[in-house]
Amino acid sequence: MTSADMSMLQKSGTLPGQRVEGAEGSATGGARPSRDPFFDNAKFLLIVLVVIGHNWYPLIGQSRAVKAAYMVVYAFHMPAFILLSGYFSRTFEARPEQVRKLIRGVLLPYAVFEIAYLAVVAKADRQPFRPDLFTYPSFLCWFLIALFVWRLTTPVWRAVPKPVLVAVLVSLAAGLMNVSTDLALSRILQFLPWFVAGLCMEREHFKWLHRRAVRLWAAAVLITALPVSYMLAPDANADWLDMQTNAAGLGVGTVEYLAIRLGLLAVGALLVAAALALIPGRRLRLTVLGAYTMYPFLLHGLVVKTAQGLGLYATVANSGPVAVVTLTLAAVALALLLTTPPVRKLVGWAVEPRVPRWSRPGLLGR
Repeated sequence: MTSADMSMLQKSGTLPGQRVEGAEGSATGGARPSRDPFFDNAKFLLIVLVVIGHNWYPLIGQSRAVKAAYMVVYAFHMPAFILLSGYFSRTFEARPEQVRKLIRGVLLPYAVFEIAYLAVVAKADRQPFRPDLFTYPSFLCWFLIALFVWRLTTPVWRAVPKPVLVAVLVSLAAGLMNVSTDLALSRILQFLPWFVAGLCMEREHFKWLHRRAVRLWAAAVLITALPVSYMLAPDANADWLDMQTNAAGLGVGTVEYLAIRLGLLAVGALLVAAALALIPGRRLRLTVLGAYTMYPFLLHGLVVKTAQGLGLYATVANSGPVAVVTLTLAAVALALLLTTPPVRKLVGWAVEPRVPRWSRPGLLGR
């Protein structure tokens, strides 16, 4: 996911975002030859799935097909985002300039958009507005806090033997305990294995996924996933996928919880690998949009919550499959719209905040 480098895939990796620097991009905006088109393609596809998923969620109680598709998407799209965040966090050493960049690129947008979401969600839910930044983050803002914490722990995971195994154990333990939801702590701990797995990956791992045999296997996996999900959808609890509910909240015992969570981790790994294998590694016409995905990531939720408050999803749910398809296409169009230059110019001050010149390192002896 510099003041312009707030992407998930920047030099030290930040957000599902726009401009990147270092081995995968440049800090000057727009795609440059040094950028790896595979990662820009992956970011754009995943952010489109995020927008689609948030538009599907209000419908999963009314449509078995939508619920099935939703479960497949949610089994891999956030794990894939988090894995890529970890991959591009490998160079993070908590140096002062890196921490300052992290604060500027994550905490400042969090403060701005958390207030915006609190206001919109309060309006949509017809509740009073309470400007509280320090309890449970609103809607998608949890990811900003989680990314901030995960990034700061990067040096720790370099020193831990078998870090992925340790992260899995931490995740499972968090699901068995009554972990606070303040500042998305439950999600931070339960999604942790994906970030740590990304820290342990190399570029060669992604190249291996692009072998012809692997891609044929990946296509078969994704094609199979949809009918399997459709069969399971009526009795499935989608709350397993958002990683914020513990075993007690899900209504299962310890053994059942551990078995299901380990199964979901395995299925998630399979689907993440399959999805990444099918993402093109060459430059496409839409590749450049992968450099600006921070905009649709932060902005689309405001549209979704507003539409929910206006009753749009209730109307779609009562209007049949054509309305659902139309909504899905509209979600794709929304993701595209929010990457356009006019939108970036209008809200760039919030998505890519710039600190005053007098507060930059060196000018005040820091």
